[in-house]
Amino acid sequence: MRADGSTTGGGAQVTLVGAGPVGSLLATFLAKRGLSVEVFERRPDMRREAISAGRSINLAVSTRGIHAMHELGLDEEVLKQAVPMKGRMIHSVSGQLAFQAYGKDENEYINSISRGGLNKTLMTAAEQTGRVKIHFNKKAVGVDFDRHMLEVEDETDGTISRVEYDVLIGTDGSASAIRSEMLRLPGYASSESPLNYGYKELCILPGEGGSFRIEKNALHIWPRHTYMLIALPNFDGSFTCTLFLSYEGSPSFAELTSRQDVSRFFNEQFGDAVPLLDELEDTFFTNPTGHMVTVKCEPWNVGGRVLLLGDAAHAIVPFFGQGMNCGFEDCTVLNEILNRYARTTAIEWQEVFSQFLQLRRVNTDAIADMAVENFIEMRDKVADPQFLLRKAVEKLLENRFPGEYRSRYALVTFSRVPYRLAFEAGLVTDDILAELCRGLKSADEVDFEKAGQLIRTKLAPVLQQCWQELSMSKG
Repeated sequence: MRADGSTTGGGAQVTLVGAGPVGSLLATFLAKRGLSVEVFERRPDMRREAISAGRSINLAVSTRGIHAMHELGLDEEVLKQAVPMKGRMIHSVSGQLAFQAYGKDENEYINSISRGGLNKTLMTAAEQTGRVKIHFNKKAVGVDFDRHMLEVEDETDGTISRVEYDVLIGTDGSASAIRSEMLRLPGYASSESPLNYGYKELCILPGEGGSFRIEKNALHIWPRHTYMLIALPNFDGSFTCTLFLSYEGSPSFAELTSRQDVSRFFNEQFGDAVPLLDELEDTFFTNPTGHMVTVKCEPWNVGGRVLLLGDAAHAIVPFFGQGMNCGFEDCTVLNEILNRYARTTAIEWQEVFSQFLQLRRVNTDAIADMAVENFIEMRDKVADPQFLLRKAVEKLLENRFPGEYRSRYALVTFSRVPYRLAFEAGLVTDDILAELCRGLKSADEVDFEKAGQLIRTKLAPVLQQCWQELSMSKG
């Protein structure tokens, strides 16, 4: 690297910390550009060693994530491992079912995929470029920003080594060691907002012959106002289930201290799920209680030498299904900025990092806020009659005014419109729905003439800006 922070395209060495899905995908993007990449990962190689489960939460892959993988020709291979989820299946306390479609038609759906399975595929793809070397059992424990040295501890024997870097990118998740080191520098700040809820992973095993014992193509939710159970399908016929519950209060994890407590709670609140859950009490006490946090920090870089990306820069709670999709979109945006440099042209990394922060920070803040809002919707509102009425009206509007009306959920999940604009569009659609639903007893009573006027006067200008910015980003 040159003194001014630039490197020649083909000769640059990039060091990544973290070989999770985002780190592995980024390594492949960089390698495809002709850059050499070294990745340091604190865990063992999951393709060769069993790594304990219990904190995985299945990933919901949607348009932004699929686009990033498509750029590298990986989308078809990954989606072969995925199960389409066309909507939410709501389970009442009495066991009644109600289906809520995600999209305006059957072509709009999200995809459930195992985090581990996806990670394995992406690590292998990175290594197959011939330019990526992943070092496992290597934990980042310090950074000397002045000397451009990464300090790494070998998890197998405790030895410490120092690795010189040209460019260092932290893709090491919400508890990022690289971010922690950056916060020691003057002018660096971070806010971490823990959600006062933990989560516990449970499992529904496949039926006979790998069959699905509940509806295959749905994200199942048992909403209970202040807490909920969800289940996402796996390719092998099983479901990964997750209980989201407050740490303290009633009900809470603090109250569930015995097998009898757990059995009583689940039988009272999730009765139709109990016969399906594999070794409920044993699994409950064996698996750890995970925590969730929203991380916002600035800046994300140290000059042209160090960058944070993905959850390391902007961790969000999982309730919009956008954590991984947002991290993958980070990779897409960084690659688009790098595309402005020819392979033989020196990369001005400081300028690249500054542009990246400018483009992404406002959007990652927006999806972080929307993810917290969606938690309230999933646990509480999805069973509320007034909410269901508004959703029914919204579906009618999307089909009656195609291209003119798009819900916030659709803009976030089924498009690559900047999150900030999707958030703003959602404020407008909320106003439109509130006005149209006032006094309605049924969605069939909606006034489409009035709806058209509201859409053209209020929503059209915002959506026009969405499409313009998306068009500009495609270049």
